Amino acid sequence: MLLLVFAFAALPALPQDLPSHPKPGGKVCVATVSNMSPRAALVDRLTERVSKDLRDDKINAVTMDSSTTTDHKLHPTRENGEEAKSKDCDYILLTQIVDPKTRPFDPSPQISIGGKVPSVDASDPLGGSSGPVYRDNLQISFALFPMDRLEPVVDTVIMAQPSGHASDNLLPAMDRESSRVGHDLKRK
Repeated sequence: MLLLVFAFAALPALPQDLPSHPKPGGKVCVATVSNMSPRAALVDRLTERVSKDLRDDKINAVTMDSSTTTDHKLHPTRENGEEAKSKDCDYILLTQIVDPKTRPFDPSPQISIGGKVPSVDASDPLGGSSGPVYRDNLQISFALFPMDRLEPVVDTVIMAQPSGHASDNLLPAMDRESSRVGHDLKRK
């Protein structure tokens, strides 16, 4: 009996049991951003921004036609998987915009003390004469999934305060996302 225990202990762990780390040089398929917030967002522009930022960071990235899931927990859809496989990708990057007020029981990644902070916004139709503009933060959830695993190698949330102009909506958050993913893909 004791010999049997030692025999199993000597077996190497199966690949799905080992923690997965991003591998440098992998091709990333970027799914279209999913906007689950009531605020307008130019999702095609945001998606292309992430792809371009990754390519500028010397990451092999392509934009997919399929969208990120609208489910609460990020996971690749069948369409994501099929398209990523046809594009010969190693990873699928999913991004979702959420209004934290619509999911009040989610753990918040940011601590807020004292409520919302006003900002003077040039998009105010009264040119700022109406007083400070209060904008709610949006939550940007993103996850990087290897094609051969169900668990993401990057899974995080950042908070973003959208600008007043739809053309600039959430672009800095997309820059932060691509920076984080690029950093993790380049780690050895």
